[in-house]
Amino acid sequence: MLEAGQKAPDFRLHDQDGKEVSLAGCAGKTVVLYFYPKDDTPGCTKEACAFRDSFADIQSTGALLYGVSADDQASHTKFREKHSLPFPLLSDPGAELARAFGAWGVKKMYGKEYEGIIRSTFVIGPDGVIQKVFPKVKPEEHAGEVLEVLR
Repeated sequence: MLEAGQKAPDFRLHDQDGKEVSLAGCAGKTVVLYFYPKDDTPGCTKEACAFRDSFADIQSTGALLYGVSADDQASHTKFREKHSLPFPLLSDPGAELARAFGAWGVKKMYGKEYEGIIRSTFVIGPDGVIQKVFPKVKPEEHAGEVLEVLR
């Protein structure tokens, strides 16, 4: 997993509306990338709704917030609409960006091992350097932790 002080890899992904988003296009802004496993699952919904509820405060810091998962744009659209999420969700097919950030790895559920996106968040400074990494996230508390860093 990438660490604070490292340059964040540039990326070009599409949001739920098909709009391209790149790190280069966010130059000069603080960017929060939060990686989550799957749209509309219990933990991911808790985390997304916590970010939704803190979104005005996050925006007031000038930061840009993006959720990232391997789900497609149609899935992201349904998830955003169902939960009134005001921030873009980026589609990372093949989890290439998740792998580049180290947010991909072996996970366990019900005693079985499998590979998938590891719930983690990266706060990237206006210069493209990672300021803070949250490698293990508790969905209910995480938005508040991110907000503390942004302030």
